[in-house]
Amino acid sequence: MNAATTNQHRALYAALPKIELHRHLEGSIRLSTLIDVAREYQIDLPAYDMEALRQYVQITPGSPANSAHFLSKFAVIRRFFCAPEVIQRIAREAVEDAAADNVKYMELRFTPKALTNLKHFSFGEVVRWVCAGVQEGQAGRDIRVRLILSMNRHESVIEGERTLRVALEFRDKGVVALDLAGQEAGYSAEPFYSLFKEGRQSGLELTVHAGEWFGPRNIREAIEKMGTKRVGHGVRIVEDSTVVQIAREAGTTFEVCPTSNVQSGVVKSAMHHPLRDMNQLGLKTTINTDDPSISNITLTDELTLATGALGLTLDDVKQSILTAAASTFLPDSERAALVNYFTDALALADPHGEPNPVKPE
Repeated sequence: MNAATTNQHRALYAALPKIELHRHLEGSIRLSTLIDVAREYQIDLPAYDMEALRQYVQITPGSPANSAHFLSKFAVIRRFFCAPEVIQRIAREAVEDAAADNVKYMELRFTPKALTNLKHFSFGEVVRWVCAGVQEGQAGRDIRVRLILSMNRHESVIEGERTLRVALEFRDKGVVALDLAGQEAGYSAEPFYSLFKEGRQSGLELTVHAGEWFGPRNIREAIEKMGTKRVGHGVRIVEDSTVVQIAREAGTTFEVCPTSNVQSGVVKSAMHHPLRDMNQLGLKTTINTDDPSISNITLTDELTLATGALGLTLDDVKQSILTAAASTFLPDSERAALVNYFTDALALADPHGEPNPVKPE
């Protein structure tokens, strides 16, 4: 694809209404905010100029493509959850940035423990501050946001229990689901089975990171043992036809994050990404950013990549958006209204990329 065609596609996708199902708050912080907060709270940074700071907190051209390098970017970022107003600001700006990219609905996830570590805040405090920031970010903007609380499989089940309790406490404030994230290799999800069962029985939805840095066995476990409706990443499912069949029959939706998968070394290159293969195998896929600040991308960039190096068509991209709408963790009536909105909006987008101005209910 030449530069002119790429720019055409980017303009089209910038104008299309979009959905984000897999975005981490911790990986969605503006560089300018890092600098502002560092100066105000006297946090040492390796650089206080945005371009000089970039190499420490973002994946830059020529960076090693492996999980260790990708995760190292959080070493600086985790020092910034230092005050209620900072956490609230970060949440507000994450919503503002998504809205500026014409994202109409987003499920933003975060790990409460990660936000409590620095100053020993309570889980309830940090969730309340994130909820407040999200409310501020939505005000006056054409976007709706729901929250997913994550726990890590490489951390204590006690921390998972605390995450479940605070998720249940804030269900009426926008929390809709639980997520299991963290190091796949060497850490079974089995200790968390009972927590996810209780969450599901109490009305929370479920998603699980699986098949990213470990094989398809974890995807099967997430579907059969944990009852998840969605899988974060899941790209290694193509290695096992039996798991493909299980996911197809279960109607599992995959939250695919192409740029992240390349930058973290999960796949060799964008041209080798299995998203198109997953589609051809009849799996439900969606396209997401994962950590847009770390990757220095927007959802528009991801959709543009999908019809470039990944080889998807415009219709494939539209279908991924509709699949996302049908896979949201919303009550049935709200989800149906969202699907209807996107069905109309995507069908009525003209050749120049101007979407139907009708807003979701």
